[in-house]
Amino acid sequence: MERRSLLPYLLILPAFAYLLFFVGYPLVQALYLAFTKNGALSLDTVRRTVNNYYFWSALKNTIALAAVIVPIQVALAVVLALLLNKAFKGRDLAIYALVIPLTISDVASGLIWYSMLSPYGFLNKFLMNIGLTSHPIYFFGYQYRTREFFVIVLSEIWRSTAIVFVMILAGLQMISKDYLEAAEVFGANYWTRLRRIVLPLLKPSIQSALIIRTLFAMQIFGVVWILAGRDVPVLAGEGFYQLMEIKDYGVASIYALVIAGLSLLLGILYVKFLKAEYLEVKT
Repeated sequence: MERRSLLPYLLILPAFAYLLFFVGYPLVQALYLAFTKNGALSLDTVRRTVNNYYFWSALKNTIALAAVIVPIQVALAVVLALLLNKAFKGRDLAIYALVIPLTISDVASGLIWYSMLSPYGFLNKFLMNIGLTSHPIYFFGYQYRTREFFVIVLSEIWRSTAIVFVMILAGLQMISKDYLEAAEVFGANYWTRLRRIVLPLLKPSIQSALIIRTLFAMQIFGVVWILAGRDVPVLAGEGFYQLMEIKDYGVASIYALVIAGLSLLLGILYVKFLKAEYLEVKT
């Protein structure tokens, strides 16, 4: 009897040890580095961080990138999933093609887009060869920050929309065809079935994809660092810069804590909002 009661705890022990070692310990260490100086409690590191121009610029850019990338990815993933949910010749090949960018790292994705859009890259050579422009179009550099921003958005959408697409497609395939067939019998056209049946039943998958993709967007780094460097600062990139270039572990810890705090806050807000919405619908 005693062995049986201990079994659940033994089963979760590896997961608990993993979280303790890879989440708990780094978090405690980051808190210590961020709020101490010479072994004593201090807010000096916090003051130095928030008084730095790059901190607020990185915070603004991180939120802006997430606000642009995530809705576009979710909307695009829903459209693609609806198109590829039907059986047709070449469907599997199309799905594989969509998922391939997911296997590419964000750094490699940045290098691909940089090589295509650089002054002497594929796009500029093509445009000059067909006579649309007589000189290269510049996408990168501190004077082209708006262009850099949208190239980052395009690169990230290309690379990671597949994450959302797979979740939405799985949700679509779980919807019983009986509902759709019954609605069709009663005269509902495609758009009515989509609006009244498919999208409401797909809502949990969309919500889950929205939460997961937003949390990942808060950590965007590699593609930004390759394409724009510090021209478009983001939280993860500034944390990396402070850690590897400046060797200021306290400030780097502040950036890590801000990313963790934002992710936690967004997660709580999503869960509370979705729970309230669920209860409202249920009642």
